[in-house]
Amino acid sequence: MSANALYTDLSGYYDLMCVDIDYRAQSHCIHRLQQIFGNGGKAHLDLACGTGPHVRHFIDAGYNSSGLDINQPMLDRAAIRCPEARFALQDMCAFTVGEPLDLVTCFLYSIHYSAGIGRLKECVVSVHNALKSNGVFCFNTVDKNQINSELFVTHTAKQDDSQFVFSSGWNYCGAGEQQSLRLSIEKTTAGETQVWHDEHPMVALSFEELQEILRPYFEVHVFEHDYEKIIPWNQTSGNAIFVCVKI
Repeated sequence: MSANALYTDLSGYYDLMCVDIDYRAQSHCIHRLQQIFGNGGKAHLDLACGTGPHVRHFIDAGYNSSGLDINQPMLDRAAIRCPEARFALQDMCAFTVGEPLDLVTCFLYSIHYSAGIGRLKECVVSVHNALKSNGVFCFNTVDKNQINSELFVTHTAKQDDSQFVFSSGWNYCGAGEQQSLRLSIEKTTAGETQVWHDEHPMVALSFEELQEILRPYFEVHVFEHDYEKIIPWNQTSGNAIFVCVKI
């Protein structure tokens, strides 16, 4: 199974897998940060947009919102959810836009799908090139030095006559620029259980390393990973929201 096979083949289950995510709170928080740090514009692009739940909330908040992703099945579902938005099949590490943007977002730790430091730098340059002056780039991220590879998050959900168990967790060996996201899905229907396992390669770096990559292009602000409150990062927690204002 290829690195993104589960993500593509199970696109029909993606929203179910993320059913416990508060997309409204996440989108509203970034909207507030855009109001504080941004240029007041409403041209928005969501990187790795998936099925478009964040795009939906930004449109409802008055943004001219669009999305890109590398998987067409996800974009097909996003277009149904947000028929007024524009969606593009593009790589977030090497994308272009027709018109300059005011806000670029990347939710759900998807910035790590850059897979390596070199590719992450290409993503940062692509975002910088796409933004207007004082445009904002917002994303959430995990510090490789704070990863507990034994920790998994699990939740259950029902769809039609099936019961699902979704599990995910970070894995980092302690050295190098590669970490992975481990995923498993159990589907039980009429007493029969199917199990999928997948492991997605992702870029690993510390917050200090990430800030060094961003500083030539952005004024960087780091906040606690709390979408209900805007709190400066406490310098110790391993998850954070980065707000980057184009220089």
